[in-house]
Amino acid sequence: MSVRKGRGGAGRRISDLLAGTVPADLIPLVPDRFEVIGDIAVISIPPELLPYRAEIADSLMKTRRSIRTVLRRISHRDGLHRVALYEPVTGSGTTTRYREFGFVYRVDLAQAFCSTRLAGERRRIAIQIRPGERVFIPYAGYGPFVIPAAAQGAEVVALEINPTACRLLAENLRTNHLEQSVLVIRGDAWKCRIRPGTTDRAIIPSPYGSDRIPGPAAEAVRPGGWIHLYTLQPAREAEQVREELLNAGYRVARYHRCGNVAPGISRWVYDLQKPPEI
Repeated sequence: MSVRKGRGGAGRRISDLLAGTVPADLIPLVPDRFEVIGDIAVISIPPELLPYRAEIADSLMKTRRSIRTVLRRISHRDGLHRVALYEPVTGSGTTTRYREFGFVYRVDLAQAFCSTRLAGERRRIAIQIRPGERVFIPYAGYGPFVIPAAAQGAEVVALEINPTACRLLAENLRTNHLEQSVLVIRGDAWKCRIRPGTTDRAIIPSPYGSDRIPGPAAEAVRPGGWIHLYTLQPAREAEQVREELLNAGYRVARYHRCGNVAPGISRWVYDLQKPPEI
């Protein structure tokens, strides 16, 4: 895959390359971890190092020759459309193409939420899907959960409220020759109308601040069907969410942490089976 994160190639670290350029007392603050999406690198630079952001970007590009643009993350995803704020440090534009498990995606990082940390999760869920399954995916974004599901032979309904993400999703479906397998709907996950009991599986990459299953998604899944719920919360709350799901009648087949998104905040996934009708 072209989507990676971590230190530079050949063991070279940004902090090593900046020795002698950045004052010694600031070297421990230099971020050696960054995220690469296509030809764009995303990095968080602390305020103390902002006077050296150009030098940091130059050193970063030396570690990965494929990088053409470096963006400084100003804020994490926020708001209705779940987008983060970035400052271009070098290069221009926030749009790129990348590959993930054989699929090609075009994404605008300033207009649609993108997380490479969920690549393994997207693969894990996709291989559970059987041909002919009916899958509902709210918060579909530009399609990273949608396209692998459709490629498995599922009939997918993808729901997304962000108009730019909807356009990117439609383009990515055409690029991967899957447009005939997916119905894209622009709408709110809590207000959409999905016929109850008509879906075999729902995949719900919830936005920050939501740890509940949207009502329409819960109703859409048939008895005995599956829900994969992704939430963002501190570790101490993960067990509480599990207990709430059990009390609601779901069977929690598994739940686990799948990446950190901020200090003290992690992403969790709950694989749930809807109880059969009695």
